[in-house]
Amino acid sequence: QVQLVESGGGLVQAGGSLRLSCAASGRIFSNALMGWFRQVPGKEREFVASIYGSVGVTYYADSVQGRFTISRENAKNTWYLQMNSLNPDDTAVYYCAAKPYYRSRYFDRSEYDYWGQGTQVTVAS
Repeated sequence: QVQLVESGGGLVQAGGSLRLSCAASGRIFSNALMGWFRQVPGKEREFVASIYGSVGVTYYADSVQGRFTISRENAKNTWYLQMNSLNPDDTAVYYCAAKPYYRSRYFDRSEYDYWGQGTQVTVAS
């Protein structure tokens, strides 16, 4: 069984940066699909970014493209979300997610098998 634990959330001023981490216990294959989603109260959980494959192919939501970077360290079973130029609209609970293999609907939360507990990110204006 795979368990995911996020860390790195917190309070930051607009324009600031945070880096989220997601550590997986249990084996995550090197070509697994790893993702980040976020959710605000009253709204559906939305796709933020994903990474997969031995060369680390990445995808981003339009709203974070150019500001956020997803990366991973397979040796540590860990992946990251570097968030720069944060604005109040980025305030949400951020969740990491994983699938043992690639899925073309990488943006669809129903495709992922494993989820972390979430970490709060608050961006003050």
